[in-house]
Amino acid sequence: MLREALSQLTNTALIDRCANLPDVSDAAVFTLRLLAQRIQQLTVEVKELARRITAAVRRCHPQLLDVIGVGPDSAASLLIAAGDNPQRLSSEASFAALCGVSPVEQSSGKTQRRRLNRGGNRQANAALCRIVVTRLRRDARTRLYLERRTKEGMSKREIIRCLKRYVAREFYRHIQPASALVASPSAA
Repeated sequence: MLREALSQLTNTALIDRCANLPDVSDAAVFTLRLLAQRIQQLTVEVKELARRITAAVRRCHPQLLDVIGVGPDSAASLLIAAGDNPQRLSSEASFAALCGVSPVEQSSGKTQRRRLNRGGNRQANAALCRIVVTRLRRDARTRLYLERRTKEGMSKREIIRCLKRYVAREFYRHIQPASALVASPSAA
């Protein structure tokens, strides 16, 4: 009977209903109520942590959250990878290597290719991947780039590698102080 009463509810309504089940000696009801209350508690914690991460990113580099596809989690992961002293990164290539998106030659016979560097910070690489996937879904310029490169014969994997490197380059420019970019030979 309980299963039928709960089966038609949406997830939010189901959690609310289960959290307010009566306190009875039935183990299943007790467990449902306990789990639903825990989900509600964790949801509140997740929202609070997301709010704090967003505030921290806005305090350090407010312009990052205005970049297409960059959310608070991705920005925080990339800022953590760059560290407290982003000036130590001598160029965007060093940041790309740090994030594991620098190209590595992978040639065999007549085919000359590049693949992603398997090293680097995996969380930063995952953040770049999330940004690229978001841009592929929502940014018209990125979709046009995908179509153009597909017509040129590149695989989607190779295109994503190129896009990750592009995003790393763009992100590097946002986290570097203006004076460091002027002095950097790669900025020319």
